[in-house]
Amino acid sequence: MTDPILSPLHSRHEALGAKFSEFGGWLMPLQYAGVVAEHRAVRTAVGVFDVSHLGKMRVSGPSAADFVNTVITNDLRRIVPGQAQYTLLCNESGGVIDDMICYLISDDEVFIIPNASNTTTVVELIAAQAPAGISVVNEHRDYAIIAVQGTSSDETLAALGLPVGHEYLSFVRTSWAGTPLTVCRTGYTGERGYELVVPAEAAGALWDAVLAAGREYDIAPCGLGARDTLRTEMGYPLHGHDLSPEISPVMANLGWAVGWDKPTFWGADALRAQREAKSGPLLRGLKAQGRAIPRPEMVVFVGDAEVGEITSGTFSPTLQVGVALALLDRSVKLGDVVEVAVRNRREPFDVVKPPFVTPAVRES
Repeated sequence: MTDPILSPLHSRHEALGAKFSEFGGWLMPLQYAGVVAEHRAVRTAVGVFDVSHLGKMRVSGPSAADFVNTVITNDLRRIVPGQAQYTLLCNESGGVIDDMICYLISDDEVFIIPNASNTTTVVELIAAQAPAGISVVNEHRDYAIIAVQGTSSDETLAALGLPVGHEYLSFVRTSWAGTPLTVCRTGYTGERGYELVVPAEAAGALWDAVLAAGREYDIAPCGLGARDTLRTEMGYPLHGHDLSPEISPVMANLGWAVGWDKPTFWGADALRAQREAKSGPLLRGLKAQGRAIPRPEMVVFVGDAEVGEITSGTFSPTLQVGVALALLDRSVKLGDVVEVAVRNRREPFDVVKPPFVTPAVRES
């Protein structure tokens, strides 16, 4: 068995008493003080996450952005250099190979952040289709990513002299302590925040500086356990749960991330057929009426009929109830009440439209 990859910040996490777990082949902090405390720190103050396990790849060369646009679902022509875009990479049947963020640097350069476990596959698939003159490079180990998320994220980064206040899904290329740094107005928590892409060798110094700058704002180091509860409250899909090679953007209600008018992209014919047919399951939100805590793979019922399965589920620290995403038959509508098999009993859940908590990512 291959040993998991260690983050450039691993020693920092050990010193802070982190509990670790494997994520996509990387050994990453699951929690420090506890998932609920870290979750609340992001919702009420500011939290800092190491998300260096996320993939990093660069596509460059003449008209690299045009090439990438023939591969991904979303339309890069909707954005300009200096902006980022959520998108998906699909197979021929329309299933999701991965979801990712594309950072448009120029017409000739796109920086892409896929999921950790899918990075090698994504790089290989795109490289295999790249025309002459287009370079596709896996930079997974070359950079660290530090996410600063929460209501005081601007104040924390401003104390370091870093740019803040730019629009959601945009980025600024700058430097810090003589090191090149990209400050991205992105994140996976639903709160206002930023992701800092920094060369791996400079990650430790930047991590220390962020913690020091955020001390007066009650900053908390946060693990990936809180990141998961935060994203579930937002209804953000997680690949391998709510997205997969068998779950398409149409099923996951991600049609907004598809450039339907583009001439071509991977999986286009299958996705257009699914969209037209209006058949197959859809990803819905579920909110517990009682104290039940939903978990992935729990079966959802209407009467005696099985109508789907939970793909992501957790206890919401903000709402103090169980919330879930579930892939449900289209006969189940928003406003319906379903039952979830929790252990040996059926528990009632309301079918709702995510997010479960009001997002703050776009607040100015």
